[in-house]
Amino acid sequence: MANPTQDQIVTIRRGVTRLARRLRVERPPSALSGNKIAVLASLYRNGPTTPGAIAAAEHQQPQSLTRVFADLEADGLVLRVRSETDRRAWVLHLTVEGREALRADMAHRDAWLEAALDDLTDAELGLLEIAAQLMERIAR
Repeated sequence: MANPTQDQIVTIRRGVTRLARRLRVERPPSALSGNKIAVLASLYRNGPTTPGAIAAAEHQQPQSLTRVFADLEADGLVLRVRSETDRRAWVLHLTVEGREALRADMAHRDAWLEAALDDLTDAELGLLEIAAQLMERIAR
């Protein structure tokens, strides 16, 4: 196993933080909140699931997302259905409108990122892709 130096840790943290901040800035003013996008993205990646499972995946308390779930349901972006296995529980489903809202949010940031990556070499792009996969693994 690797033993990263403090300089490596700081460099990685700074790069990730700056890119994340820039991607947030590139969202249009009318975009959904970060929590709403996180819920929609979780449902897109993992399929229908319980509010508790989404909160756990997002490292939040279910109570802190209650309003987010309610707003998404009111806006028609998620559908809340009783669990077939536990009638006391609810399962959230991503609607067609929710998938479109997520796609629109990502498209705006993807357009900025595409332009930003345009000056990189094929080798640099490949390295960033590997780094992104590693960051995804670390974040889990």
